[in-house]
Amino acid sequence: MLARLFALTTTLCAVQLSAALADPLTLTDIAGREVTVEAPAKRIILGEGRQIYLLGALEHENPFARVVGWREDLLQADPDTYAAYAAKFPQLKDLPTFGGFKDGTFDVEQAAALKPDVILMNLESKAATEDAGYDKKLGELGIPIVYVDFREDPVAHSVKSMEIMGQLVGKEDEAQEYVEFVDQQMKRVTDVIAKSEIKRPLVFVDRAGGYSDDCCMTFGNGNFGEYVEMAGGSNIAKDILPTTFGTLNPEQIIASNPDQVIVTGGQWEAYVPGGAWVGVGPGSDMKLAHEKLDALTKRTAMTGTKAVETGNFHAIWHQFYDNPYYFVAVQQLAKWLQPELFADLDPEATLKELHTRFLPVDYQPGYWVSLNDK
Repeated sequence: MLARLFALTTTLCAVQLSAALADPLTLTDIAGREVTVEAPAKRIILGEGRQIYLLGALEHENPFARVVGWREDLLQADPDTYAAYAAKFPQLKDLPTFGGFKDGTFDVEQAAALKPDVILMNLESKAATEDAGYDKKLGELGIPIVYVDFREDPVAHSVKSMEIMGQLVGKEDEAQEYVEFVDQQMKRVTDVIAKSEIKRPLVFVDRAGGYSDDCCMTFGNGNFGEYVEMAGGSNIAKDILPTTFGTLNPEQIIASNPDQVIVTGGQWEAYVPGGAWVGVGPGSDMKLAHEKLDALTKRTAMTGTKAVETGNFHAIWHQFYDNPYYFVAVQQLAKWLQPELFADLDPEATLKELHTRFLPVDYQPGYWVSLNDK
């Protein structure tokens, strides 16, 4: 009898202790939804692998300690970053991987079997998630979804998304330190632009130039289009495209005659083997990237443009469009678009400091290249 009473008491104490360690937290996610989760979350599913950009800035010792599953996109979209993390945290190779919410290949039963405290989803997937009924099915299983965003509106949402992640993993102080760093680095561009009288060069942002034979994907008022404006340029697509992502035809680009062209590039061998895309990113071969960038000037859309004639034709890491490091891209664009104004600005030093202070992997050069590089 005493043994049974002792066992019952021990069980009750364990339950009470567990409840004390994980308290309900109600937060407002990027979609404006109030969501209640057990925090700090111990078991997280990343609805996109590139959300490790967020988590890695907060969990220096082991960004995968709480991750029980993730979407497999990081390996294909950013293999160099995947390799850097895999070298330091080889357990990531054993994590269960998922298909996407947008393409309908997410497996609810597989996710439920992992007993996550929360599933982190990107805002862009919200409509597809609701259309497929994933949100309802997961809700019935007691698995909350929290939306973040550093793609649809990175300037407005990346900081808030970092704060949300800080709440989820109990790293609010670390998140605030990161937010303050971002604010400081952005002001090194925006404060200078605000108090200067500048002539804005016309800029065409060639989104994933060379990824396909079609021409030419670009950005409207958002994302890299907004980066250009913040950095002292004038995006030629801002008054043409009604949305963040869209396409211009070669005639529109030739007629606009951009002063500068910014190509976004990455290592996309998994998607387009041997493609004409410009391979930039951590550890990239800059000689090869320069050669491939030069080859893109031969396309019909670039014929006779000022950007080609002056060599103001550049490539920058595409993933700056989809991670909370966008401020580094803004700094580098400012160097290209307003070189006299930002002669003393060193975006590479900023990127190195980002890695030293916040990221669990070492800095590697290779994030941008220009035809004017010697």
